[in-house]
Amino acid sequence: MRRDPFGGRHGRQSAGRKRGINPRFIILLLFAGYGVYYWFSNQAVDAVTGESVLIDKGLSIEDEKALGLQAYQEILSQEQPVDPNSQIARQVRSIAERLVAKVPEVEAALAAEHDLPAPTFSRGFEWEVNVIQSEQANAFCLPGGKMAVYTGLVPVAQNENAMAVVMGHEIAHALLRHGAQRMAQQKLTQVGQMAGAMSGMDPQQQQMIMAAMGYGYLLPYARKHEIQADEVGLMLAAAACFDPQEAVPLWERMGEASGGQAPPEFSSTHPNPGTRIANLQSLMPKALDYRKRFCTEAAGAAR
Repeated sequence: MRRDPFGGRHGRQSAGRKRGINPRFIILLLFAGYGVYYWFSNQAVDAVTGESVLIDKGLSIEDEKALGLQAYQEILSQEQPVDPNSQIARQVRSIAERLVAKVPEVEAALAAEHDLPAPTFSRGFEWEVNVIQSEQANAFCLPGGKMAVYTGLVPVAQNENAMAVVMGHEIAHALLRHGAQRMAQQKLTQVGQMAGAMSGMDPQQQQMIMAAMGYGYLLPYARKHEIQADEVGLMLAAAACFDPQEAVPLWERMGEASGGQAPPEFSSTHPNPGTRIANLQSLMPKALDYRKRFCTEAAGAAR
């Protein structure tokens, strides 16, 4: 290899120093670009909350209802409902009927607060509720209006007002399309996982990135859904002539029923009982106003 007068070296070695763009970076950039595109191209405005939300435009309302019905049928095939003529089943149906009857009014009132027209998503719901024998203190409402209450919730709720708060909360999840929003979030999560795997990240790096995404985005978003459902559910219960003030002692009992074993709020999909109670207390004046505005004599007579 020859040398120049200034001590430099010439030859193939200098050419080896040139480097191209790392293919891993290109892969990550492409996936990131798709994620950003997906996020912005699938935004919609939720009239009830007035907020922009992520819902896959490829998921139709009918598809969402069909998924809810399929999930409901699978659950009922595995967990036997109690006799529909039993006292608890009749009481739960009565509560559900009163809540559902107020859905149009409450949705319209909440949308009006944001100067938006009332949503029409729930107009095609085929409402149904079953009581399932189980020790779980739980309830749910799926897209399409399919509901269930577990018998383990009865001793915690203690009265129809508290039961209406829980059922209103679950109905709110369906009205706000939280299930569709979670599906869109899962799609973004899958995009992130694919990006990590195809770019050659080792499992530990992928796990760290997904953990950061969970704590920084997915879990706070899930807690936000719970807070939204608390508000809409409370307004539904109040409008249907139930006492919204029963929400606070209800969540105090829920905290006691869990034995104080709830995880720290930052690592949970739900706000901790203290945060939830404080939020409900701040909403109480509004709930009492909704009760005054929408609790009709006919509904009140059913109490």
